[in-house]
Amino acid sequence: MGGRSLAVRQRAPLVFVAFAVAALATGGCAKSTIARRPDKWERVPATARVVLMTPDIELAELTAGGVLEPNADWTEKARGFVGDALRAEIGARNARLAPYRSPTDDARRAHEHNQLIKLHAAVGNSILVHHYGPLKLLNKEGKFDWTLGNGVKVLGEDAEADYALFVFVRDSYASAGRKAAMVGVAVLSLGRVVVPGGVHYAFASLVDLKTGDIVWFNRLVDTQADLRDASPAQSAVKKLLADVPL
Repeated sequence: MGGRSLAVRQRAPLVFVAFAVAALATGGCAKSTIARRPDKWERVPATARVVLMTPDIELAELTAGGVLEPNADWTEKARGFVGDALRAEIGARNARLAPYRSPTDDARRAHEHNQLIKLHAAVGNSILVHHYGPLKLLNKEGKFDWTLGNGVKVLGEDAEADYALFVFVRDSYASAGRKAAMVGVAVLSLGRVVVPGGVHYAFASLVDLKTGDIVWFNRLVDTQADLRDASPAQSAVKKLLADVPL
């Protein structure tokens, strides 16, 4: 139990930092903001195949003390709802979708795939902080110029695809104790102090599997989304994939 609590506490700061930056950029409203490569890149060719990677999703409960406790049941539901919504949304665009299959019979290859999903999470959170947020990187000169590197070529080979769509979602909901604390602090401070509730943010990347370049990126902050139900999940995915060039 102690190790699990420590792991949760170690993950929480990254989530809150990324959310704080995203919320700063959007004013905390339900809004998506798209970024593209600066080199006149416009759309995926009609002949290209796109593999939809397994979405990186985690739902958690925000305790009275401000600790994020991952909830496996909520996460499993969200994975199903978001996965269905992603396939429906991409299918409606008539894109050539290449099915993703984790190479379960090849441990080394499976590890490489999982590491790429984790790498996308790290790069995506860096984009939130350094592209959308105030901590700009001087070497980027304000341009959207991000990559996952040559390691993504393994996905192109295994899925026989030209591009990959990665999706990252972190969602949390205030516990009963947290809600009580929110009300109590608001009353005692006459509304001058606000205890934050749940965290809701997501981002998606379209990656060129020949170069590793992120050619399209969208991030979504939605303070009202509840991915534990199908309808809000569909709405969130529709916003997240707004103007995806497929």
